[in-house]
Amino acid sequence: MGIDQRLAVIVQGGAGWVMWLLVGLSIIAVSIILERAISLMASRDDARNMREDLLAYLSQGNPVGAIERLETSSSVEARVLIAGLGCAEKGAAAAEERMASTSQLAKLAMERNLSFLATVGSNAPFVGLLGTVIGIIRAFQALDAAHGQVSSHLMAEVGEALLATAMGPWSRCRRLHSTNLFTRIIGTRLARADALGREVLAYMKTVR
Repeated sequence: MGIDQRLAVIVQGGAGWVMWLLVGLSIIAVSIILERAISLMASRDDARNMREDLLAYLSQGNPVGAIERLETSSSVEARVLIAGLGCAEKGAAAAEERMASTSQLAKLAMERNLSFLATVGSNAPFVGLLGTVIGIIRAFQALDAAHGQVSSHLMAEVGEALLATAMGPWSRCRRLHSTNLFTRIIGTRLARADALGREVLAYMKTVR
């Protein structure tokens, strides 16, 4: 089968399969959005209280108390700080490397599946455009079959093409908005973990 015949088969299938593809991708994307939102909300903590408690324990020279306080939190910031305080006896340099490593692993975990959202968001308009092209080709075929007369079949093909056009940008907006929001939240948490980690390093350097 030649390429022209293969393309003809795709066109004959109509733009409906393109819209179903976008719907399927949307369902997967919504599932990822919900999973990421729940995960990020579950690992949320009050950063101001955490910092105040951390500094209070460190000012008292009680890193064990600080670790016990941090272990009550499921936040990324707490995991990074625990990694640093857990190897305090090895020095500030070791603690800094351990916190950097934990921070990178936490970043990878929080960004899980976000690349899929970004890919869908970036390419959804092009998938919709494919549906548009298929719909327009079928509309011209219907126009030719009707000998240039406007028919209900022709209008149906045009409507299908326009619907595919609309679904592409609509899918893009929702996916990219969610991706940008999650990226901003993750960046904020990692920056907060880095700032609190520097408080831990300052304490270690002072003690030593």
